Amino acid sequence: MAAMACACLLLSGAATASTATILVLGDSLSAAYGLPADAGWVSLLQKRLTAQGFNRVVVNASISGETSAGGDGRIAGVLAQFHPDIVILELGANDGLRGLPVQQMSLHLNSIVARCRAARSRVLILGMRMPPNYGARYTSEFAQAFSDLARTSGSALVPFMLERVAGHADLIQEDGLHPTAAGQPLILDTVWPQLVGLLGRP
Repeated sequence: MAAMACACLLLSGAATASTATILVLGDSLSAAYGLPADAGWVSLLQKRLTAQGFNRVVVNASISGETSAGGDGRIAGVLAQFHPDIVILELGANDGLRGLPVQQMSLHLNSIVARCRAARSRVLILGMRMPPNYGARYTSEFAQAFSDLARTSGSALVPFMLERVAGHADLIQEDGLHPTAAGQPLILDTVWPQLVGLLGRP
């Protein structure tokens, strides 16, 4: 969600031939902006998967400042490199903060999901919300875009990834946008139930 571009492409575990990969394609909300990388929810996800016996490696391909267009431009190369079993798609927040047309964002997100499905990757979409000062029509259309994408593509959906964090000043950094270290486990708790549905048994 930040304007600065800070690449965060890291392999959170040791891949083997029998290990399936979970790819996180996101922006600063998934790139642990303002925090040590190991404090972010994506790193915490790897730890939880390992602790619960899931043989999965998490690849974090999130970049601070990324838009849906940027993700659309990168997805083919990332899929070819990592061949993920599951893609967690966390993009759109920067489109919204810049007031970009919702239809434009939807086209890029649809393209990303289509490329993932063509690569036989299952997709979990992490939805976002915009603050009310963007206007009722824009905020409504923005939120609806994620549920529409999940419905039309048959993807899993977390309607609002910051559901347990938004509105709690003690869980947001001084920039007013990014969750603190204390908020990261709550993001994971919000994402986890839908992800487990895709994982199956350990």
